[in-house]
Parts: sequence; structure tokens; C-alpha cells
Amino acid sequence: MRWEQLFADLEAAFAAERAAVEDLGSRTRAEVGAVRLADRLRGAVGHDVRLDCRGAGPVVGRLADVGTDWLLLTGDRGQDLLVATGCVRAVGGLGAVTAPAAEPGAVARAWDLRRAVRGLARDRAAVRCVLDDGTVLTGTVDRVGADFLELAEHQLDEPRRRGAVRSVRAVVLDAVALLASPGGG
Repeated sequence: MRWEQLFADLEAAFAAERAAVEDLGSRTRAEVGAVRLADRLRGAVGHDVRLDCRGAGPVVGRLADVGTDWLLLTGDRGQDLLVATGCVRAVGGLGAVTAPAAEPGAVARAWDLRRAVRGLARDRAAVRCVLDDGTVLTGTVDRVGADFLELAEHQLDEPRRRGAVRSVRAVVLDAVALLASPGGG
């Protein structure tokens, strides 16, 4: 009788331990299931990554910042690469670190691709604009509307002057895959 009680106690303890392990696994899967790509990418800030992007193909550089709908990389020649997150299809080079999940505040939510592109317009920076279909445009961002940017098209090696501008084109922001500065050489 004592042996039966001992075996029953051991079996109950084993079942409880097995249930606890299964519960831990379920909680772990649920926690991982709540991780967003932005959180995963914020853990890789400062590391070299490879993005496979619709339209732009492979984009390689050091991840400098992660926004609500954009990523900023520094390319191997020092150029800034502003990538629309919606065009990213895969990311390589991620380490083991994932940033803690956090809901972006009002300021972070407002700092979207449109506002980042407005910074380029303010700086009068010449850019290479790659669309999600692979089309490449070059020029200076003149202005940014609610859902488009206006690009004064000219060669990257020419300053934006009236005589250098071939045309002015409105580009739908949702079609932008990548905006790249010419770089540091």
C-alpha cells in the first residue's frame, strides 16, 4: 500500500512537471509570436544587415535606425540608405538580440517615411530613388505632400539648377522602395 502511494505521488509530480514544461513552451511561443519585425530589427541597430527588397533587390549596410515604416542603413561607401519597410521581403545578418517590444509613442508614430523624406527635401540632398518595380530616378526632392514626393530629375553629379533639371515628377510614397544619397566616395 505504501508503494502504491509512493508511485502515485511520483506519477502526479511527473505529470505536474510535464504540464509546467508544456505551459512554459506555450508561453514562450506566445511571447515570440508577439514580436514585431521592428522590435527584431531594433535589436540589430549597429550591425551589418542585408535586406532583400522588392524593386531595389539586395540592400547591404549597417543598420543605423528603425522608424515606424522605414529603415536607415549606412552603405559601404558612406551613403545613407532610407528603405521603406513595406518593400522589405527578408532580412539577413540579425543576431540573437531582440529589442523589448514597445508601442511607439506619438512622436515616433508621426516620424514616418513622409517626414523622413521631408528632411531630404529640407537638406536639398540629391538622391537616387528606387521604386518598388525597379525603376531608378535621380534628382532632388523638392517637396513632399501627404502621399507623394516631388522629384526634380537631374544627374546626381550635377547640382539642382534650372538648366540641369530634365523634368519634375510626382512619385507616390507607397511606390518608393529606397532613397539613397550619393555617398562619401
